[in-house]
Amino acid sequence: MKQASLALNLSVKKTRKREFLDQMEHVVPWAALVELIAPFYPEGRTGRPPFSLVTMLRIHFMQQWFSLSDPAMEEAFFDTPLYREFAKLEEFGRLPDESTILRFRHRLEKHKLAEQILLTVNELLTQRGLLLKVGTAVDATLIPAPCSTKNKDKARDPEMHSSKKGNQWYFGMKAHIGVDADSGLVHTVRGTSGHVSDISEGNTLLHGQESIAFGDAGYQGIEKRPDAKNDVNWQIAMGPGKRKALNKENAADALIDQAEKIKAGIRAKVEHPFRVIKRQFGFIKVRYKGLKKNTAQLITLFALSNLWMVRTKLMGVGA
Repeated sequence: MKQASLALNLSVKKTRKREFLDQMEHVVPWAALVELIAPFYPEGRTGRPPFSLVTMLRIHFMQQWFSLSDPAMEEAFFDTPLYREFAKLEEFGRLPDESTILRFRHRLEKHKLAEQILLTVNELLTQRGLLLKVGTAVDATLIPAPCSTKNKDKARDPEMHSSKKGNQWYFGMKAHIGVDADSGLVHTVRGTSGHVSDISEGNTLLHGQESIAFGDAGYQGIEKRPDAKNDVNWQIAMGPGKRKALNKENAADALIDQAEKIKAGIRAKVEHPFRVIKRQFGFIKVRYKGLKKNTAQLITLFALSNLWMVRTKLMGVGA
């Protein structure tokens, strides 16, 4: 009977979700993050004992990876044993309800721990030689928000605004990021209303140690702004119209076009983190009301996207 049982277990297919969580188990610096949050987590000396900090942190990260709200996360524990296993919850023990999950998130927001989580992750990546500080690429993306007024307040979120992209209008916020020009890993995140221009946040996305920065045509003139840093060499894309007008048969124009291709290849790396949080993690619309809460989630998402993007390298060195 034991041999038959063993054979049955060996034939079970390892799902993509389990494989993903196995990878995250190895690459997330759990001990460092628990140490970071521990001073702000209740010890439970009175009343019902709280769930362990590592359990709540794992739950919080699963919400980001699988785009689960607080109520959806609570329900998922009943439907998906894998989630209970990853969160280190006892099989027949009590499970965190949505209020417990909500309070943990509020605690992280109150003490601005999302920023510290990103910093802790990036310190690990810097130590492993995966995050350099020579160059930065910047960009922004629109994150839609509900525009309906069929809610408790009968109004749209006052901190979200409309922005036009091409011939279409979007209502929501913007995520501005600065990434390592070599690896595409995110080092700086800013959340603003949707109507804030990309260029107005461009210089705030620099970490201060780079000597060169890259941006698309929307950042033209950024080196002339009052907050520009004199020791940073900005490489901004030529406007589409001007580049289209280049005569490729002319030697000088051909060199300019070649330089634009090189710059475009570097700038393209800033798109990778956006793809990860939107396609891999399913973050396509703001979840909360107000910029503060949504920006905190964005920072956490980009910290986790950094780990996902270099998971193979981290696992290769026994992270």
